[in-house]
Amino acid sequence: MTTATIRPGDRRVSPVFLGILAVTAVTGWATWTGFAAQPGVAVFLFVTAAWVVSLCLHEYAHARTALHGGDVSVGAKGYLTLNPMKYTHALLSVVLPVLFVIMGGIGLPGGAVFIERGRIRGRWRHSLISAAGPLTNVLFAVVCTAPFWLDALDGVPADFRFALAFLALLQVTAAILNFLPVPGLDGYGVVEPWLSHGVRRQVEPFAPFGLLFVFALLWLPAVNGAFFGVVDSLLDALGIHEFDTYCGYELFRFWRDTDGLCSVSP
Repeated sequence: MTTATIRPGDRRVSPVFLGILAVTAVTGWATWTGFAAQPGVAVFLFVTAAWVVSLCLHEYAHARTALHGGDVSVGAKGYLTLNPMKYTHALLSVVLPVLFVIMGGIGLPGGAVFIERGRIRGRWRHSLISAAGPLTNVLFAVVCTAPFWLDALDGVPADFRFALAFLALLQVTAAILNFLPVPGLDGYGVVEPWLSHGVRRQVEPFAPFGLLFVFALLWLPAVNGAFFGVVDSLLDALGIHEFDTYCGYELFRFWRDTDGLCSVSP
């Protein structure tokens, strides 16, 4: 087992992450004020940047929890800097989740941090490390939906409301899907420490394909309809109507012709 220490630079927030935050802030402002000539472009950039921010926070939560659980190697790997380029698959960490959003309006996970599980002692700690990521999506969803369930939307421009509703949908779908007990997803990581060694060995070969399996299932109309039925019910309970998320997705896909149902800023 290797040893590692946490240096001050290992915790320093990456300029890459700060840049993504800046894009989120600027495009959020452009969406709010109607500054952009094409509001759909501003919405696309705002939602995409905010989605990548949530991905970074998701993986940071895994790494930070692992650090407190005993894996000090996460610092040297750069996982505590919130830099998505430090993840196990840097390209897939950003590109794949964004493609999932564009293709189906679904918040599926992308990048991953490598935790040295041999450093972690106790099944509860292993489960908590896996749960920390999707719990971050839950927190992000609470923040996104707060203006709706607090009835604090007076004066909020329609485009920004639609964008926020669609971003909330992504966080809710990400939380639900991540908690599925499917090999390769965080939900399986939560239950894996409690399974027998034989079961874990039988399931292990399927882990690399778990995410693709879930995505393929969601392309089936029956599964897709049932899944989004649950998502829409949760969002409706939080004050977000299906019309808001629909218009957010329509604005997000600015390159497509709209059907005119949504109120879009001139």
